[in-house]
Amino acid sequence: MDSKDKKYKLLVVEDDEDSQRFLKLFLKREFVISMSNSGETFYNELENDIFDIILMDVSLRGEKDGLQLTREIKNDDKYKHIPVVALTAHAYQRDRAEALKAGVDYFLTKPVKNETLMDTLKTAIKESLQ
Repeated sequence: MDSKDKKYKLLVVEDDEDSQRFLKLFLKREFVISMSNSGETFYNELENDIFDIILMDVSLRGEKDGLQLTREIKNDDKYKHIPVVALTAHAYQRDRAEALKAGVDYFLTKPVKNETLMDTLKTAIKESLQ
């Protein structure tokens, strides 16, 4: 397979089932997708595969939200190289600043245009390979 035809591995961290279905359906053309709906399953996925990028819902329910998970992986030498694209329903400037401080590489607000999401994921991967 030519490198330009390579399907990169994407870990989607999203606890809303409707969003999971949409993201999987939309992104499967371009990526090999694994899904996680909590901090616990997130770490199980990270331990069991090698990912090129992470799409992280900021507002996960449970013990840890998406920003806490991002902080943890960005402080872990094993995972800190993986770009994280944050996806949130909160569009406030302070939310964006907090996400960037946590270590996210890109910040997108729901609802996000399909084209914007795809372009952002591809750009994040391209930049991480340079």
